[in-house]
Amino acid sequence: MKAVLDTNVIYAALRSNRGASFAVLQALRAGRFQMALSVALCLEYEDVLLRDPPPIPADAVQDILDYLVSISLKPALSFNWRPQLRDPKDELVLELAVHGQCPYIVTFNTRDFAGCERFGVQAITPAQFLALLGGTP
Repeated sequence: MKAVLDTNVIYAALRSNRGASFAVLQALRAGRFQMALSVALCLEYEDVLLRDPPPIPADAVQDILDYLVSISLKPALSFNWRPQLRDPKDELVLELAVHGQCPYIVTFNTRDFAGCERFGVQAITPAQFLALLGGTP
């Protein structure tokens, strides 16, 4: 199974080791699914995670981002059909899901991805994604 993790999921996972977001990262680490990542999304992760105050120390953020880059799928992207969503930052997540052939975008903001179904992508919450993986938070 493949998915794109929205920035809010990564942030929530680093703020607390309780809950679905952290469990999603644990499932990724255990190899239960593959994550797609682009340079643009990784830079967004870094920007959000290093804002004051960061959820964890800055050097730990960098280590986690390095790990995510090392294990993620990195599909080639093209930008032929923008805009589809209201927020340009959400567009890069949708494009990554489409080009990475990821059927899921894992996010807390599922409404922001309304219409992504026409690309064969479903926006679901971390708890819903864990249920698909056969786990619970």
